[in-house]
Amino acid sequence: MKKCIVISTPGAKFSALAMKEDFRESIKKVAALGYDAVELAIRDPNTLPVHEIKRLLQQHHLTVPAIGTGQAYGEEGLSFTDPDPEIRTRAIKRIKDQMNLAIDIGGAQVIIGLIRGTVKSGMDKEEAEKSFIQSMVECLEYKPEVTLTLEPINRYETNLYNDTRSAMEVIDKIGRSNLKMLVDTFHMNIEERDIIQSILHAKAYISHVHVADSNRWAPGCGHIHFREILDALEEIGYQGAISAEILPKPTPEECLKLTMEYYQKLGL
Repeated sequence: MKKCIVISTPGAKFSALAMKEDFRESIKKVAALGYDAVELAIRDPNTLPVHEIKRLLQQHHLTVPAIGTGQAYGEEGLSFTDPDPEIRTRAIKRIKDQMNLAIDIGGAQVIIGLIRGTVKSGMDKEEAEKSFIQSMVECLEYKPEVTLTLEPINRYETNLYNDTRSAMEVIDKIGRSNLKMLVDTFHMNIEERDIIQSILHAKAYISHVHVADSNRWAPGCGHIHFREILDALEEIGYQGAISAEILPKPTPEECLKLTMEYYQKLGL
């Protein structure tokens, strides 16, 4: 399994990001500490110097297992379930742009996190889910070679697909081979009755893993038992990245070091 951490384009409002400075500096710092990969959190890929980023990734021998897309929801309000069809169209276009970027930088997965949206007050849940599924299918069919990865997110951030069970159900309903699931230990600690059993049950669906401790600090700074989680991932044959999506606490530089030290302690 690859040692990975999430880095973001500058100015992101989302708090659980270790590094939110210039990509160039973030990539250099991550590489210097011995990480194998970086997950890129990107609001709009059309604003990026893609060729330079590719050069830096190659120079520092870093791969990109996944691209995070939640800033489009948090900062622009784009989502697949918005009652306004124009907003849904823009959300679909943004994910298609992210899929193009994924191909350009070597086949990363594109994460469907908060851009899925939520069921707003006064909305019909069945209509919201219908909009979500229609939007997902359009994206999945756009580039079948790119995997879209649905992330169960806790109830305090959305009311759609909070746990692995509901995510598996909608993945089965959509029925596309390029739709998988991301599991995140922070959200699982809130929503799953048993994290280990949920991982084992979802083994055929999981294609990416986020780690953060119970307080959303670096792994090892809270009470989640990561050794057991890694053992479960090994049991299901998971060989992808273990990607830290964490608060920049106590400082961005220290959380990078704490995460790497804990990864090494776990034998990654």
